[in-house]
Amino acid sequence: MSVWDRTPERRRATAWTAAATGAPYGSVDAEEVFTAATAADEGGRLEQGKLYRGVSGVDRGPQPMSAEELAGLEDPMAVVFFRQGKWPMTLEDLLNGLTQANALPAQAVYMISEAGQIAAEEAPALQRDFRFAIARAAAPGREPDLLVSSDPASAFLQVAAWDPGTRVFNYYMRISPTWVWTGDSWSALAPESRGKGCFDSHVNGSVVMKELKQPWINWQSMSATIQLTPDDPLRDNPLYREVIGAERLELTVRGLVTRWTAARLAAVSGDGAVEHPDHLLRQLFTSTTVNLASASTQSATVARDSRDLVLPMGFWLNADALINDLGLPVSVESAPSAPGSLYADSLATFGFRLEEKTSSFSRQGDTFFAFVVPEAAHEDNDVVRQLVEKGLVPAKFAACALMVDFTNPVFSPVRGHLMSYVPTEPASTSTWCNDIAAEIVHAASTLPAGSPEGQFAENWSLPEAEWRAVFAKRVDAYLEKAAARIRTASGFDDCTRLAESRRREFKAQRLNEFELTLPATNIPVDAPRQRMNEDATVTAVP
Repeated sequence: MSVWDRTPERRRATAWTAAATGAPYGSVDAEEVFTAATAADEGGRLEQGKLYRGVSGVDRGPQPMSAEELAGLEDPMAVVFFRQGKWPMTLEDLLNGLTQANALPAQAVYMISEAGQIAAEEAPALQRDFRFAIARAAAPGREPDLLVSSDPASAFLQVAAWDPGTRVFNYYMRISPTWVWTGDSWSALAPESRGKGCFDSHVNGSVVMKELKQPWINWQSMSATIQLTPDDPLRDNPLYREVIGAERLELTVRGLVTRWTAARLAAVSGDGAVEHPDHLLRQLFTSTTVNLASASTQSATVARDSRDLVLPMGFWLNADALINDLGLPVSVESAPSAPGSLYADSLATFGFRLEEKTSSFSRQGDTFFAFVVPEAAHEDNDVVRQLVEKGLVPAKFAACALMVDFTNPVFSPVRGHLMSYVPTEPASTSTWCNDIAAEIVHAASTLPAGSPEGQFAENWSLPEAEWRAVFAKRVDAYLEKAAARIRTASGFDDCTRLAESRRREFKAQRLNEFELTLPATNIPVDAPRQRMNEDATVTAVP
């Protein structure tokens, strides 16, 4: 039994329950913040007035922090509260404590709910799961140094706080009657704690906003307003009256991701060597995590006679990295679009519905914004972008890697295969990418041209002055084929199957917390994985 299982102090993650997964709650190891069986056997209730450490995968049970360990924490939670013997137990206590200490006085409040666009009268038994995300900064316009996640009742209370001394985010959670330090940004990258506890979502050590781009799915924003009944008590909550649009939170999260990436690269790339090259390049060759993107159109407004539905560009390729960061001069200006009639037909053909098994809720149709799919993670792209900008990785090397199986921007086993050529020991910053490329090219000489190695070798053979233009021409040709094919019934249905295949892979991750985040369909859960080809056809993964 974990501390999670002995307390209600966590989000009501409906996608993790037995009803949603068919597995006993707690069967997934990454669910636990830390194992507390030993502490429970010894009557180990947490004591008020002590800060504990509990890093999942490292600590067998909650361990009181020593005075030396506490003194080493320089983030706002440690400085304002824990070192002063203060233990805020509610969201109100925490925010008021910061204000009374004149610490980080600039406050921004955001709100999210996966059920926020479902009218309460339509589903009175459906829990709304409103959550606040609150950013506190030293002054208006400054990047925040503390982010708080909680619900209005403070049933759970979690904090990410920037430590200016160690240049990491420290992660804390309240477990009454005290607080637990659950690790820092480096813990996310350490093998023993990677993917466990809070690092099942803070995968690479930074703050997270899955729905990062417009229309900011499920967030209160300029694109959508979360629905409340006239008598909802939340209307009287002072924080609710401060809620602003998630378009501002996007900028905050992007800035904080950049801050941690810069600190991380500075720490691992000194003295002419890069430490753990595999930790860095897995964010180039694989999907360490994902963001969620969608059309900007509300699904309920799409009818057979509607205007075209523009699908998210991140469904087709990693445009953020290839076009925006690496500068491929593509001529296609917008993502492919499909007639509204094909989308409307697909909802019926594939039995689209929103459902939450834990509350027996089900409704025909898609999510509020149409066609939600995983796309390449901003935090992965930011690592690649900064590696290139700092001269640690040649732009051509990054592009050659991303152009391998580029039509599958997430969950690509083809591109991921190339990780086998990345060293795990420190490597020279001046030669590491060329050395990796040479190994791949050498291996390609005995493999088929279409192998991952063969694709990379062909890309790498392009002259320095030509690779951007050649890659842009391939991207343009692919998007033109995709734009034509998605306007046919068979082509759109294939893309629907591909989208569902990628959603299934996302649903298998702990980042998927709520059943209502994504639609359900009649496509079998064990259907073959699908992949997009460069001719815009969709086929099963061999």
